Formats: sequence, structure tokens, C-alpha cells
Amino acid sequence: MKIKFKKPFGLGTLMALAFTAAAFSPAVATAASQDKAAEVNGTVVTVNELNSELAQAKRRMAQQGRPVQEADAGKLKNQILDRLIEQQLLYEQSQKEDIKVSAKAVDEHMAKLKERFPSQQEFEKALKELNVNEADIKKKTRMGLAIQELITKDVASKITISDEESEAFYKSHPEFFKQPEQVKASHILIKSDAKDDQAKQDAAKKKIEDIQQKVKNGDDFAGLAKQYSEGPSAKQEGDLGFFGRGQMVKPFEDAAFSMKPGQVSEVVKTRFGYHLIKVTDQKAAGTLPYKDVKEKIQGYLKQQKVNTELETYINKLKEGAKIEKFI
Repeated sequence: MKIKFKKPFGLGTLMALAFTAAAFSPAVATAASQDKAAEVNGTVVTVNELNSELAQAKRRMAQQGRPVQEADAGKLKNQILDRLIEQQLLYEQSQKEDIKVSAKAVDEHMAKLKERFPSQQEFEKALKELNVNEADIKKKTRMGLAIQELITKDVASKITISDEESEAFYKSHPEFFKQPEQVKASHILIKSDAKDDQAKQDAAKKKIEDIQQKVKNGDDFAGLAKQYSEGPSAKQEGDLGFFGRGQMVKPFEDAAFSMKPGQVSEVVKTRFGYHLIKVTDQKAAGTLPYKDVKEKIQGYLKQQKVNTELETYINKLKEGAKIEKFI
């Protein structure tokens, strides 16, 4: 059961800025006056940098089903410019405090970033589309890691959440900890598509029926799943973990929730093909105990406090900074 708390939107998103979108934005120290979006203690935030961030923000929001309306574009642009200014202030402070980022840490982050792409070619294609190169990303990554260490050192490390606070949150928000009925199941899938010709469909059905007979003869279900299943869970011996209602296609769900642990279904047909399903565990609907969610609650409450304290921290940096906006 994954508990989803509403994440506070605010300065805490600077980390996302530093490690995702901003990782693709080249930092430029000098620029012609007409290219300045802002200047922070003599360091220029360029119009190109701002526009790149704005385009990426619009793309992300569109992918999330909430495209930016034209009337809101100016407000979003100002918000992003403010974040870039805050990011620069934090980075400058990290350098004043002599925070160093190792090449190894940068390389490790770069490796994780590249893992998000199917291939090196796709990674390079993304860089080209954003008009940046790998050196730009490494520079922003080093900047982001320095900011992260600064915030950990000067803000997060000074915040603690007591057991009383987390327990009070648990008691006052019971709706967050409701757990619906769940089952844990494994399956064996033989793929079959409705577009396949009849002979191919018949062959798939015959194959699952042959496997079903092996199960009835006492063969190990997990071993059969690993050997024969054509689904991605075959590597895990067919294990799908726990799931609730509404997470699987209906024929599969109906079969899984109608069985008891240890039982194996008859052949179940879905749009993916033919399945044999074995239920291995069940969880009744109820409320998750405090001890199981205490760590998540404390992490959530700490992040809220970090966001608040970080805002105060940045405001103090702004007081002693020379900031000019040209947009």
C-alpha cells in the first residue's frame, strides 16, 4: 500500500529544478545586456535560460493534463525566473561555505539520468532538442548537488519531528491510512491478441492448457511461470505483488479476488492473452497501523518544515544580495 500525501508546492521544488528541468539549462556568467532576464550579484540569468525553463515547464504540465493557458503564461514565467534567481543565490552560498562536489558524485548522477532514456542515441537527441550539451548538464548537476548539500547542512539537519507530532498527524488524518482489500498473486501469461488468426489463438490456448495440466500434476507454479510466462513478471516467477481492485483488467481482478491463498484459477482470458492465476496472500480492508507509516509521516512533516524554513533562509540571502530583473 503506497500512501500518497499531498506534497506542498513551494521552495522545496528547487531540488526538482536542480536535478531535472534545470539540469538541461546552461548557466551563463556573462551576456549582452539585451539577453539578460536577471542579474544576481553580477551573475546573469539569460533570456535563453529562462525561455528554456519555461518551455520545459509547459511541456511537463501538458503531459500531466494541465496545459498552460495563455493568460497564465506570464505568471508562470515570473515564477520560473524567481526560482532561477533563488537557485543562483543558494549556489553562491554553497560556494561561500566551501561545499565541494566530487566528480564521482556528478558522474553517478549523470549515469542515473541517462538510465531514463532507452539508449545513448535518445539521450543525445534530447540534448539536441533542448540545444544543450553534456557539459552543460554536468555543470547544472554539480550546481544542484551543491545546493542539495547546502540545504541539508543549513536547514534540514536542524529540523526534527517528534513522535508526538507524527502520532498527532496520524490520528487527525485517518483518511490517509485506509487500506482497501488487497490480494497478492502470481500469474502465467501466454499472449494472444484478438487480431491473431484463429490458428494462432488456438495454439496459445493449447499452450496454457498444457501448463495448467502441469500445475494440476503438482509442478511448481513459480518455476512454470519463470519458464513459460510471456509477461514481464516472468523474471520474478510471475509475482505481481499486492494489488487492489481497479488495478488489473476486470476478468483478471474478478478471478483473483474470488480465490483464497494457495488456490490456482482456471484459464482466464483477457485482452492480453490467457492467464493462470495463483493467489499467494490476502489483506483485508482496514487501517494501516501507526508503526508501519510512522517513518513516512515523519518524512512528510519534515519536508513541510524544510519548505517553510528554506523560504526564510532564501529571504535572508535576498536581503544581502543585489538582484535586478529585466523581464
